[in-house]
Amino acid sequence: MSEYDEVTAALDRRGFTRMVFDMQKIRDLMDVLGSPQRAYPAIHLTGTNGKTSTARMIDALLRAHGLHTGRYTSPHLETVRERISLDGEPISEEQMVSVYEEVGPLADLIDGRNSEPLTYFDMTTAMAYAAFADAPVDVAVVEVGLGGEEDATNVIDAGVCVMTPIGLDHTEWLGDTIEDIAWAKAGIIHKGATVITSLQTEEAMRPILERCGEMGATLAREGSEFGVVDRTQAVGGQVLVLQGLSARYDEVFLPLFGAHQAQNAALALAAVEAFLGDQVQLDLVREGFAQVDSPGRLERVRSAPTILLDGAHNPHGMAATVAALEEEFTFRHLVAVVAVMADKDVSGLLDLLEPVAARIVVTQNSSPRSMPVDELAQVATDIFGEDRVTVTHNMPDAIEEAVVIAEEDASGELSGVGVLITGSVVTVADARRLLKR
Repeated sequence: MSEYDEVTAALDRRGFTRMVFDMQKIRDLMDVLGSPQRAYPAIHLTGTNGKTSTARMIDALLRAHGLHTGRYTSPHLETVRERISLDGEPISEEQMVSVYEEVGPLADLIDGRNSEPLTYFDMTTAMAYAAFADAPVDVAVVEVGLGGEEDATNVIDAGVCVMTPIGLDHTEWLGDTIEDIAWAKAGIIHKGATVITSLQTEEAMRPILERCGEMGATLAREGSEFGVVDRTQAVGGQVLVLQGLSARYDEVFLPLFGAHQAQNAALALAAVEAFLGDQVQLDLVREGFAQVDSPGRLERVRSAPTILLDGAHNPHGMAATVAALEEEFTFRHLVAVVAVMADKDVSGLLDLLEPVAARIVVTQNSSPRSMPVDELAQVATDIFGEDRVTVTHNMPDAIEEAVVIAEEDASGELSGVGVLITGSVVTVADARRLLKR
């Protein structure tokens, strides 16, 4: 076993899906590491959907302006190294081993003082912050894992905070109402921060406003201080006109699909303006956005028939995906492959998907939290009807079945025929591994 494999095995032993919200342990670990998270300024992102895409856009814009960046996002699609990026690229296996050798022994020390060990997410967070200090980076772009106030990433004191749209998700940990969830997420707002928020419901906005008042934070809102002025479809994406905090930016090409990605772009630009001030330049904004990609977000991985991967895993995300499908792709026949986590609003997801998908193939993904296929089949049958639902028990069979159905229904004419694989980031990761071979 290589040193890198030993590191990934050591992380896996901590329990990939184990959730323990204990800020004291991560604080103690950062203290013994010498507080690497204080070595650089940061932009911190929370929200229900759009965090990773927005983080990738912020990263690209900052790099276009000549800054060395560290980016921390989750979950990953293929390798844990994706979570920790330096200058837009996942850290190398050698860097991963080196930073683990720095963090691991001290984590064991903290574990020895507590009844519960640090989690997988605690460890990757600490490793990211240490790697950023070692690089060193000029700025860290950090996405919360879950919530905000009690999230391990919140040991950082970011000068710029970004709030993507807040909806109902992770209710078992964050609360049953949007207001409760917004309170948890607003916990990343620290004293004197600048807060960039997307359009929010009144229920979500109230806690953000109150937290900003308590912390003396400056608030900029989509639709008031910044936003999308115009967007037109283009080959491979869309062309945007964006109103920033201090200027208007026209003819901005974004190689991603959907109104939700345009909204993410407006958020990202405002966050970078808040961070850089008057150093932001139109030509560099265009250059940065043109370089953006977001794997697993309406990502085309095959043609004839077109196969798209999308990680929508809650109704808010699926609504955005469906809107983008209807606007950007002229499918006359779409087959959906769906595997979801058992704790999600599955009926809400499938209700939104039903009008655009002619047929659905249900399966399971590789997560232990995946909804059993028979349960998912029952929900799907209630919504789609029995004759539109096909049941398979693993991802390779599901993809093969969906392609066969799409080709049969196309009667040999594959233009306008597609397969959408969706329901979870894990579902996308499983499919991506198979289709990218």
